[in-house]
Amino acid sequence: MTLLAEVAARDAEPRSTVTADALASPPRAAASGHPVNAMTVDVEDYFQVSAFERHISRSDWDRLPCRVEANVERILALFAEFDIHATFFTLGWIAERYPAMVRRIVAAGHELASHGYAHIRVTELDESGFRADVTRTKALLEDVGGVAVRGYRAPSYSIGRSNLWALRVLEETGHRYSSSIYPIHHDLYGMPEAPRFAFRPDHCASLVEVPVTTIAFGERKWPCGGGGYFRLFPYAYSRWALRRVNRRDGQAAVFYFHPWEVDTGQPKQLGIGLKTRVRHYLNLARMEGRLRALAADFRWSRMDRIFLSQQ
Repeated sequence: MTLLAEVAARDAEPRSTVTADALASPPRAAASGHPVNAMTVDVEDYFQVSAFERHISRSDWDRLPCRVEANVERILALFAEFDIHATFFTLGWIAERYPAMVRRIVAAGHELASHGYAHIRVTELDESGFRADVTRTKALLEDVGGVAVRGYRAPSYSIGRSNLWALRVLEETGHRYSSSIYPIHHDLYGMPEAPRFAFRPDHCASLVEVPVTTIAFGERKWPCGGGGYFRLFPYAYSRWALRRVNRRDGQAAVFYFHPWEVDTGQPKQLGIGLKTRVRHYLNLARMEGRLRALAADFRWSRMDRIFLSQQ
């Protein structure tokens, strides 16, 4: 059966046992009998994405029109409408310049977590540089937000087979979980051999890695946890895939998106390649409608309330 045929037959799928790579038993089920899923937001602005780093220098960030505050306000309003509490993985650079926004996130009952200071991929840092980055950002977010920061997500999912030492550093710097590995094939990131669900990394006693959600189909893992894939594929695919994870695997899904993905009025970048243009701008106008459908179709909560409770 092809993947599309499987989507068409999504309501007829049987339930099977939990996969062996899960950390523990599935998170507490919602009233419907299915796990509550984790909603996450990577708080960065349109000019800070890795795809633009060859075109926009970090030294120019302060001179560009920043739109993250207004976009986060839209997201907070949407979450309040659907009674969703989420995890906001926030850049230290953003928190420094928009502390009131960070405090509004916390005041609304959302989890504040780290996305590093200036969206530098972990693959570009050595161990001492990474330790300095996550230590600085954790302290900054805690000072601004007034809450403990326990979670971390690497920019562009840049922890993989070549730098798994970063997970040990996160544990040593007081983080309790990471969501930095994407177990798929991708031209910019990915560790397809990684477990699909939360696991305890080697040499880590108190840190859990929670990969972004994928589905297993055929011999491959397919993305279904948000980002550009959520805008690329029809919403029916995402709904089918997340239901499959909840019902067939008995696991909570991890979904993510960015504030700039709900912003159709963001300045358009010139001189970028076709692949980059498609990845960044495709279906931005449909994003909020799809998020509303997602909010209505599933139950959502914060990363810490789902995955740290398992420990």
